[in-house]
Amino acid sequence: MNIMGFLNERAISCDVKAQTKEEAIRELVGLLVKAGAIKSKDVERLIQVLMEREALGSTGIGQGVAIPHGKSDCVAELISAFGVSRSGLDFNALDGETVHLIFLLVAPVDSAGPHLKALARISRLLKDRHFREGLRAAKDEKTLLKILREEDERRH
Repeated sequence: MNIMGFLNERAISCDVKAQTKEEAIRELVGLLVKAGAIKSKDVERLIQVLMEREALGSTGIGQGVAIPHGKSDCVAELISAFGVSRSGLDFNALDGETVHLIFLLVAPVDSAGPHLKALARISRLLKDRHFREGLRAAKDEKTLLKILREEDERRH
């Protein structure tokens, strides 16, 4: 499974402005709305699902990475948004570090397999320090997409 198979190319930001976990989740959900992947009427319900998942335990997996995720009936297929926070934010990450790379994943309620495969794929790729540094250094969204595509192809 490749990241580009579920990442919405129009839901990417190289400059997330959020200062808190909830603001970051809202900002990435907003990117999905702008990209046409989620209806604006579903935003609050989706944020609630994602924040309820965060309440179970932080999705800040360490090394500056967070993968907030949840299942919702507002999507028909697995979708994702991605953002880079230049200043970093507190995500209550497992290692206590600030988070700079945020992959937001939303899966349909009845989809366990693809959701878990996507989580595994993202976390596996982001274990690579050079890949993480490349994403953090990207000047614009076009560069972010290029780095993501190349890594997907390299590690198919």
